[in-house]
Amino acid sequence: MRKTLVAGNWKMNGRVVQNDELVTTVLAGLAEQALTEQVDVMVFPPSVYIAQVEAATRESALSVGAQNLCEFADGAYTGELSAEMLVDVGCSAVLIGHSERRAMFGDDEQRVAEKVKAALVAGLTPVLCLGESLEQRDAEQTLSVVTEQFKSAVAGLKLPEITRLVLAYEPVWAIGTGRTATPEQAQEVHAHLRVLLAEYGQSVADTVRVLYGGSVNADNAAALFAQQDIDGGLIGGASLKAKDFLAICQAAAVGRDG
Repeated sequence: MRKTLVAGNWKMNGRVVQNDELVTTVLAGLAEQALTEQVDVMVFPPSVYIAQVEAATRESALSVGAQNLCEFADGAYTGELSAEMLVDVGCSAVLIGHSERRAMFGDDEQRVAEKVKAALVAGLTPVLCLGESLEQRDAEQTLSVVTEQFKSAVAGLKLPEITRLVLAYEPVWAIGTGRTATPEQAQEVHAHLRVLLAEYGQSVADTVRVLYGGSVNADNAAALFAQQDIDGGLIGGASLKAKDFLAICQAAAVGRDG
């Protein structure tokens, strides 16, 4: 049985004092409800705050990841962060292929694939983001879009490497808009991704976690996490509010047993 994962993507938000307050409250809530016995919990702060958050969570079950990485190693890449640097400051995972990176910062399919490989070489868990635009959904291209994104990203990987991935289905039209895919819409895509994973062996499909992201909040999390193939969530705005984030973690703990 795959352990549920709730990952909070802070995006470009946070300040030192706010971060301390948020992390302290989340850690207290996780401990009080013993949630990390049932749910893996991770946060992805902006890169300048990774060291701060890692230090605050070092003795806890709360893991820290990065929102992005460079596909290249050390060198003349001003402003970039390598996979080994992220490991060096305590990251265990990294987001790759988020729609905002794809749309605004030129992360095309080739670059996404190179970043996945760089993360794996360094020992990071790649959280590979996949999802269609509203126009693509309206044109009934959702499954073909996520199939192409997935297959491009894993091209050339060996079987053990694929099992180290986490997938995150995030319909672009539901990110930060307040619109959310219905549980049934999300489950359809998650089930399709599970079929794609099964092409590499049933053990891969049974092992790799597939998260849902896109305006997940305390009100809709339980219905989403009750779906058979949804293994947790990649949470945006709600991860900045300790009460909401903890409620989502609680919903994930109940999950498919609810």
